[in-house]
Amino acid sequence: MTSTITTAAPAPDPAPAPAPAPAPDSAPGTAEPRPQGERRFGLPVATCLVMGNIIGGGIFLLPASVAPFGTISLVAFAVLTLGAIALALVFGRLANRHPQTGGPYVYARAAFGDFAGFLAAWSYWITTWVSNAALAVAAVGYLCVLFPAVGAHKWSMCLAALCVQWLPALANLAGTRYVGAVQLVSTVMKFAPLLLVAVGGLFFFDPANLGPFQATDQSAVGAVSASAAILLFSYLGVESAAVSAGEVRDPERNVGRATILGTVGAATVYLLGTLAVFGLVAHEKLVSSEAPFSDAVNVMFGGTWGGTVVACAAVISMAGALNGWTLLSAQTPYAAAKDGLFPKVFETKKRGVPVVGVLVTVALASALTVYNYTAGSQRVFEVLVLVTTFTATVPYLLSTAAQIYFLASGRAERVRPGRLVRDAVLACLAFGFSMWLVAGSGYAAVYQGVLFLFAGVLVYAVMAARKQRAGVSPAG
Repeated sequence: MTSTITTAAPAPDPAPAPAPAPAPDSAPGTAEPRPQGERRFGLPVATCLVMGNIIGGGIFLLPASVAPFGTISLVAFAVLTLGAIALALVFGRLANRHPQTGGPYVYARAAFGDFAGFLAAWSYWITTWVSNAALAVAAVGYLCVLFPAVGAHKWSMCLAALCVQWLPALANLAGTRYVGAVQLVSTVMKFAPLLLVAVGGLFFFDPANLGPFQATDQSAVGAVSASAAILLFSYLGVESAAVSAGEVRDPERNVGRATILGTVGAATVYLLGTLAVFGLVAHEKLVSSEAPFSDAVNVMFGGTWGGTVVACAAVISMAGALNGWTLLSAQTPYAAAKDGLFPKVFETKKRGVPVVGVLVTVALASALTVYNYTAGSQRVFEVLVLVTTFTATVPYLLSTAAQIYFLASGRAERVRPGRLVRDAVLACLAFGFSMWLVAGSGYAAVYQGVLFLFAGVLVYAVMAARKQRAGVSPAG
């Protein structure tokens, strides 16, 4: 991520498509042009971006978040992994023919017009800054291990969460070279404790710590769905390479490969790490744990030094995740603003970074963090995660629906003909998987997420009116 990220105006589509919406601003299969001399990142860095954003920090707290459901949550993790891989494959197919910055926004707009594209961009943007608030809350749990005074009062915890959000934002504002440096260090640091627990923890595994298979009164399907809705947070980032496709070298090939490699690698670490924590920490303790990986290492080696080292690595990891997510949070509004669907101010770039998008994102995440601590919720992380789960499913649903549309409409130029059946099956599985996640989010999360989503309709109305006055009739 050390390259300067800029996105030139896309070329018009040379051939009209038999669709109810206009073709995308960039021709399918054509990467965005860039000024001469600027570099893109290749497959290794693109894969690191995907893995770095997926393994952001949620995994460090999620074993405790799903422990109340019992070990049935491991079944949810396995099902979720298969669904995430299906999504990754769909994003890889879509990026092959739409290798422009914006990801789900680009795909939805190409298939269904401006309004669908706007909804994808708006909901994805909400997902990013709500995720940042959730990551900051998760980081505070590990900061309390390092500095117990942080956890003495809710306001000290709130202040710590705000600091964790603003430091990566300042790194972003300094330019993409600093973003890349922070991302590289944090990606290396985050794998040390995860691999230590995921591999080494299996040698200390005690089945007596697992607790009940199903610890709630829900049906098995309901428990799996509910725990999967929380666990989805740990897989957000599957689309990272697709969102930044305009910055990837040879995106037609590398975006899909990076997406699959990053997702499979993260899934392997996740499954082994969660299983190890379940077997290391007694169920009664794990349910109320604020730093489950630290507790797991303490069990492995005794004392508290191991847990302290893990806590330090976890904080660095989450700061790195916030660093990458802060940049991604500005990319989709930037792409939409260039098409007149977001306020023009979001196009502003300095040192390769959409600075207005970064500032607005961190301000909104900070406000949400303060609100949740002020409201006195004892499960701030879970509340934020469930809202994020719902808003994330909107661009996922629109992207998979776009792929189904391209396949069903016979637009062969957008789909590899030899993979028609496989692509159709994957798209249908990914769509059904996304719908299942909506159902598992729960009424409260869907209610709050819909409010966030509907607030965007007013923004679209204003932006569509401006485009019409300018002589450009928006579709959708």
